[in-house]
Amino acid sequence: MDKRLYVIGVDYGSDSVRSVLADAQNGEEIASSVYYYPRWQQGLFCSAEDNRFRQHPLDYIEGLEHTIKECIRQAGSTVAKAVKGISVDTTGSTPVAVDKSGTPLALLPGFENNPAAMFVLWKDHTAVGEAAEINEHAKKFQPNYLKYVGGIYSSEWFWAKLLRIVRDDEQVRKACYSWVEHCDWIPFLLTGGNDADKMKRGRCSAGHKALWAAEWNGLPPNEFFASLDPLLDGFTDRLFKETYTSDQAAGTLSPEWAERLGLSTDVVVGIGAFDAHMGAVGGQIEPYHLSKVMGTSTCDMLIAPTAEVEDTLVRGICGQVPGSIIPDMIGLEAGQSAFGDTYAWFRKLLMWPLQNLLSGSAVISAETAEALQKEIEARIIPEISRQAAELPLSLNSEYALDWFNGRRTPDANQLLKGAIAGLGLGSDAPRVFRALAEATCFGAKKIVDRFVEQGVPVKGLIGLGGVARKSPFIMQMMADVMNMPIRIHKSEQTCAIGAAMFAATAAGLYPKVEDAMAAMGQGFDLEYFPDPKRAAVYAKRYEKFTALGEAIEEQTAPAPLQVTDKQEEVVRQ
Repeated sequence: MDKRLYVIGVDYGSDSVRSVLADAQNGEEIASSVYYYPRWQQGLFCSAEDNRFRQHPLDYIEGLEHTIKECIRQAGSTVAKAVKGISVDTTGSTPVAVDKSGTPLALLPGFENNPAAMFVLWKDHTAVGEAAEINEHAKKFQPNYLKYVGGIYSSEWFWAKLLRIVRDDEQVRKACYSWVEHCDWIPFLLTGGNDADKMKRGRCSAGHKALWAAEWNGLPPNEFFASLDPLLDGFTDRLFKETYTSDQAAGTLSPEWAERLGLSTDVVVGIGAFDAHMGAVGGQIEPYHLSKVMGTSTCDMLIAPTAEVEDTLVRGICGQVPGSIIPDMIGLEAGQSAFGDTYAWFRKLLMWPLQNLLSGSAVISAETAEALQKEIEARIIPEISRQAAELPLSLNSEYALDWFNGRRTPDANQLLKGAIAGLGLGSDAPRVFRALAEATCFGAKKIVDRFVEQGVPVKGLIGLGGVARKSPFIMQMMADVMNMPIRIHKSEQTCAIGAAMFAATAAGLYPKVEDAMAAMGQGFDLEYFPDPKRAAVYAKRYEKFTALGEAIEEQTAPAPLQVTDKQEEVVRQ
């Protein structure tokens, strides 16, 4: 292979988009750039109190152009001429309403500031009621249209969010022609798409979130959705039947985007997928090894030969889809709704005095107060982790539940809440933080246990993402709780590099993504091994975690759809 061949991987996260320009022969990162969404940073169009998290498509478009152009600027014009492919991963399920041309409604006059016309971020839980309705409705049908998504539909997913939006906003409902995942829309944008009916939908998003399956030749029939709510009648006709794996091409760069980016119209644009799926490839996933992408939430990916798990259905996970990760294997997904977000919540709690009182201090200047606030915010988690690691492991110390953003898996339930127990007057910040960290590890163990219980072995753990690279305290605890080693991948950008591997495959530089993964993968540079004595204590504490979870679940209201919007408003008032 010519060494002068390059590919670009674009990774859309919850807070920012990152592009990496890589050597297609060995995966070397030649240039990278990050763009933080400005509207998201300002908290626009969101309401944490209402579990509403929306993102404006302009944040995505501006970030796409900025990061790729910055990579090209860093690498130089010679490299730009040798770029052969671009692939994209995004968070998900993060869908948006589009018109017939495939344009997100928020980009049209009259919808610019309407949250219902924007991308509904993965962690938006406004559709809890709709998810509950889908789960109840599915019981009336055979075949079971939920069987390939773990038997439980989530408020974080495609159909629940669509139903919530069309019920909430008449203007959006009337203007909405189709409903599109973020990972499908960006390739459509880059290739100059102008007809929603011709948009190529990725197997990853369609299978794991939209109920697509080969068994029913596409999506469930119109009858399933029309009888759920007449507002969905006929909607499947405006969606898709065929899906594409991420080693395939969506097309080539349009003249407009080639000019905007300083690239050639010969550059191949790959089919998009979710970040964790491409991240698992960037992290060199292996059969029956759980690849844990650990960031604000976790996505746990596992691949297995189709013939070995074809008839095995794992209850309560986020789906199992042929070709959703590696084209010729079954991809299984699970995860936790809050991982790094749990630690961020605790940091925010501790920062309250500084954020609310320091600016009014009569002792220091406003400029010093701002600088001090930023310094302490950056130091809190590293320092509190250091002190928490020094605490003796005790069977009866503080313990917690990790459902601060509901429960993703096993058994999705976004109504559930986090909890902290065993508190006393000696419970200081390091002790509480330690309990929270342990809870996230216990939540991860629940996922492994579910796979094993349902007949899918977990032979090893692979750690990917920011938390895996930056927190030895949490990773050692993870190894002890799981009682198995966890390898940490060398790359800090496994999602973007995974996208680059798919770009190289879609561009024809490799016959299979496995070949791209072997050539471009950076390998592992850390491994954490369990301590048998600590593992034994954690096994006992895991029982307390389970009991606390059962108690919290018992107290949780079973059906939000029993409360009308008008009744809910009265309660709030």
